[in-house]
Amino acid sequence: MIPVWVEDIPVANERLQMYAIVKTGGKQYKVAESDVIDVEKLAAEPDSTIELEVVFIADGSKVITDADALQKAKVIATVVEQFKGDKQIIFKFKKRKGYKRLRGHRQNLTKLKIDSISLGDKAPKATKKTYSKKVAEDEEATAEKKPARKNAAKKDEVDAEAIVEEKPARRTRAKKVEAEAETVAAAEDKTEAVTKAEVEAKAETEAEAEAIVEEKPKRKTIRKTPEDKKEE
Repeated sequence: MIPVWVEDIPVANERLQMYAIVKTGGKQYKVAESDVIDVEKLAAEPDSTIELEVVFIADGSKVITDADALQKAKVIATVVEQFKGDKQIIFKFKKRKGYKRLRGHRQNLTKLKIDSISLGDKAPKATKKTYSKKVAEDEEATAEKKPARKNAAKKDEVDAEAIVEEKPARRTRAKKVEAEAETVAAAEDKTEAVTKAEVEAKAETEAEAEAIVEEKPKRKTIRKTPEDKKEE
């Protein structure tokens, strides 16, 4: 005979606990009142309350999945703490390549405590504290320092203007083009002068050669007769 424990047998009239399925950080969690869950890091300060997105609610035999009805439902949670999860080991290995890499990672998480699950508008309003007192003081100090920054910027502008005034004025593009044209014209004139001088020198050389040819006496050619050749 198998023993049966009486407390394990559900009572027919017992009301089942209301629970909901919420979505945050790209994941879904089944939660009930007073539950404590760890979710992906949320931008909220500890002891602040936030409202989670509801995708499903079960209240005993009543199940709500309609989008319009879920818009009225609210799940309010309190931020307990911001912490890091357990270390995860990442090991990479390639055989016969001498490649090994070992790394560790701890994910940033937020611990939430579920305060209430409601179907109507009677749920307490969420108050999300995203800035602490220290952050507010830092912002005030930064705001006080801003005028000094403006004065420094004005000083930089004055220095830049002074530097611009000290710099010599650059030649405009038109002046640059004119200077290039003058340079090209001067080069062409120089080339023409050199060519003219070469032509004149060549003409003088040819004239001198003709004069030398004219000065040389013409040789008389004496033709010998056969008799003169016999006498010789």
